[in-house]
Amino acid sequence: MINYKDASLDKVSAHFIGNKANGDELLLSKIVLNLYDDKLKDILKKFFLPQFATEGLYAFDYPGGDFKQNLIYNLAEKLFDRRNDFQEYAIKIAKHLFEVTSQPEIKPGDLFIAQISDLCIDDEIVDAIGIFKSENKKTFLKLDNDLGDFSLYYDHGIGIEKIDKGCLIFETEKDSGYRVCIVDKATKAADAFFWKEIFLQVKPCSDEYHQTKEFLDIAKDYVTTTLTEEFEMNKTEQIDILNRSLDYFKTHDNFDKTDFETEVFKEPDMIKSFQKFDETYRESKPVIIEENFAISPKAVRKQAKIFKSVLKLDNNFDIYIHGNKNLIQQGVEKDGRRYYKIYYEREV
Repeated sequence: MINYKDASLDKVSAHFIGNKANGDELLLSKIVLNLYDDKLKDILKKFFLPQFATEGLYAFDYPGGDFKQNLIYNLAEKLFDRRNDFQEYAIKIAKHLFEVTSQPEIKPGDLFIAQISDLCIDDEIVDAIGIFKSENKKTFLKLDNDLGDFSLYYDHGIGIEKIDKGCLIFETEKDSGYRVCIVDKATKAADAFFWKEIFLQVKPCSDEYHQTKEFLDIAKDYVTTTLTEEFEMNKTEQIDILNRSLDYFKTHDNFDKTDFETEVFKEPDMIKSFQKFDETYRESKPVIIEENFAISPKAVRKQAKIFKSVLKLDNNFDIYIHGNKNLIQQGVEKDGRRYYKIYYEREV
């Protein structure tokens, strides 16, 4: 976990990053922000840091695998080593973000680069570089009382509830690409891809969180696509296999690929089909998953949200199937209407 209670914001640089593709400007500040009191620093800490968690850490990457060619890695290294030149390298980060903002759908926004000391990550005290982008302005009201008369004003500004995009670069494990934590509130795939893959160029660390998440993604993709194309089965059978996939991770502390395939898919032909899909999936994406690894409960809880166990019937009924598929049977009436028969012992 990340504990920022005793962390210090030493320097903060602010810039405006327009969308180059839409003809917007890049506005750079010449000097760092004046963090004039402790209250302002505390507000900024609560704006920048609470959303980050150590589950799902990343490391810098680069095409061909030489992360030392990654521009943000190099600028972070300079920021850690030459702290008196903070503004010079913060401006270079802003210029790089502007140069790669070449897709029309990427929103413009305010960029903050921060020098942070004494962050606690998994019981280790480290320094960090923070890169934070706020893309959405909010309207706020200000009520002034001048000699007994009230005046009401409105303005647009940055909402401090959450950042839209951010990363923390921890000064640890430099020789393997540093450790990087990411926040991205993007809802569109292209937007999310931009921050992680184009601007930062990072890859998942091969830890238990990413191992668990990636394999659950593979299992879900297989069951919802290839499985139903290659094997004849109804929706309840497909949901049953999805449930078995998730249940394996919920009921085991350690993952074993052979055991998983036997428990979930059972039939030899289905196992071979999944193995082929798994191999193709790994070749098409830069993921490294071991045959055996410790299961991350936090990754399981997060992925459980996307494992849909809902049987939708026209626009009239949704049936949630969580357990034994033998308790639900499908049939067809003489007049052609289809039905499901459900068995249960008691209402809860």
